[in-house]
Amino acid sequence: MPRLDPAWLDVQYNNRARVPEHPQILARWERASEFARDNGARRIDIAYGPTPAETLDVFPTPRADAPVFVFIHGGWWRGLDKRDQSFIAPAFTNAGALVVLPNYALCPAVTIETIALQLTKALIWTHRNAALYGGDPQRIFVAGHSAGGHLATMMLSCDWRAIDPKLPARLVRGALSISGLFDLEPIRQTPFLKADLRLTPASVQRLSPLRFPRPSGPLYATVGALESEEFLRQNLAIRNAWGAKSVPVCESVAGTNHFDVLHALADPQSALHARALQLLGLV
Repeated sequence: MPRLDPAWLDVQYNNRARVPEHPQILARWERASEFARDNGARRIDIAYGPTPAETLDVFPTPRADAPVFVFIHGGWWRGLDKRDQSFIAPAFTNAGALVVLPNYALCPAVTIETIALQLTKALIWTHRNAALYGGDPQRIFVAGHSAGGHLATMMLSCDWRAIDPKLPARLVRGALSISGLFDLEPIRQTPFLKADLRLTPASVQRLSPLRFPRPSGPLYATVGALESEEFLRQNLAIRNAWGAKSVPVCESVAGTNHFDVLHALADPQSALHARALQLLGLV
């Protein structure tokens, strides 16, 4: 990709600037997440690795041998926390899924490569421990929003046998990306992100799913219809790169921006929630 105009990139990718009401949306997430943690079964801050950031929350469901829905928060790899998105869990536990929300260390203290490796540990923990909470370790699905959508796609593409020959080749059965990033070259050039993310041409090559082989499991690629041209382009680009067989869903969510698209995910009446249940095999 040629060098892009820095001011244009900031307009395209600075979602907080694009959505003036984002403080109210984030406050709504906080209230709804606190309610979810206080009013349902959950295990909070379980360690999946040795560092303080390597913890996860588990929200069980009454259903036995439930599919497992691992949801990765966004925040440009440098912000937010799993606690900010506990509100995702209730609609899915009510539908019969075990929900797992992992945390990870944030840039610039670590690199995106480190974050991806941390999440492989979170997924291995989930595979080894899901049955203790009523989940089926053979049906693990990963979803994520924004940077979390990128990380979910990384987990779908992971060579698990290279990490541990005893792991199943398809530890992750499928993934749902919401407003995900698949081409990190424009991110490398975006001024408000550059200093924290420290991407290089080599790391862009290693970390851009657009440049990966097609995975064996399906990716559902979704984006808010009111998002920037670049987010819409990113969503279409992964379908064009991997094809309709690997990306059977590539669509926008009507009437939603980069933030309130997650309200649709948590709404049992929405089309996006139905897509997630379809991926999980619950419809």
